[in-house]
Amino acid sequence: MTQPVKIGVSACLLGEHVRYDGGHKHDRYITDTLGEYFTFLPVCPEAECGLPIPREAMRLEGDPLAPRLMTRQTRVDKTEQMLTYCSAKVSELANEELCGFIFKKDSPSSGLFRVKVYNNGQARKVGSGLFASAMARRFVLLPMEEEGRLNDPAIRENFIERVFSYRRWKDFVALHPTVGRLVEFHTDNKLLLMAHSPQIYREMGALVAHASELELRDLLPRYEELFMRGLALHATVKKNTNVLQHIMGYFKQQLSSGEKAELLEVIGQYHDHLLPLIVPLTLLRHYIGKYDQQYLKRQAYLSPHPSQLMLRNHV
Repeated sequence: MTQPVKIGVSACLLGEHVRYDGGHKHDRYITDTLGEYFTFLPVCPEAECGLPIPREAMRLEGDPLAPRLMTRQTRVDKTEQMLTYCSAKVSELANEELCGFIFKKDSPSSGLFRVKVYNNGQARKVGSGLFASAMARRFVLLPMEEEGRLNDPAIRENFIERVFSYRRWKDFVALHPTVGRLVEFHTDNKLLLMAHSPQIYREMGALVAHASELELRDLLPRYEELFMRGLALHATVKKNTNVLQHIMGYFKQQLSSGEKAELLEVIGQYHDHLLPLIVPLTLLRHYIGKYDQQYLKRQAYLSPHPSQLMLRNHV
């Protein structure tokens, strides 16, 4: 990768004392583990929009599709102040080359999913924080998650895979793309896309097949949309099993009967949820090297993120 992998992060998750009570919500996984591979751009909408630290707690009220941001005790409406900030901030962030964003869950400004919205004294977890909502509208393809959801191994692996994939795509676009180079990029990501969405994989194949008939200014945004939309769909055990068997097919004739039986058994155990994905992948990498499969060596599917993160040890 030619550029740092930069992601936005709610500032309190990095240990900054910006919360309404003057505290923080330092997340060690983000700073100590992801910090080895990502550079962080901290954002605290509430502090940055001009609210003091500490400050009165706030909540969302009214229509979940257009909620108001209200202080809890004094009943002061801070909606316009926050929305003005959001408009300026998302424009500013458009120049930051972000590859992802991790939001603070449950926050009326930064919660991305299931934020409480109060109506007639009743709370329903149906909203999004005002800043998170503005980000989702402005950056439709940007990988976004909440820190709480990253405790789920499948969600964590998918999010981090998308972040690194987006960086690879941005690097590709920055280096004078051509139709020929797009074909190469697509070839290197074929198995990764197949593991996430066979349907979008086929759609992208058709797009690339007719790439020479399109202008690059039309082709690249369409490819980017399909690429990131496809990766946003989770790679399930069933889809991964299909890809593992597909990879095996490239050197099936070269394997001894014992090697073939061992590989089929390991793939079957993964399919039956008895082994994590890293086990059949490790065995396949061994055979890819042994039989010098050049096409497979280039596949992003085999190493979509640093192995030190051990993400596929748990899916």
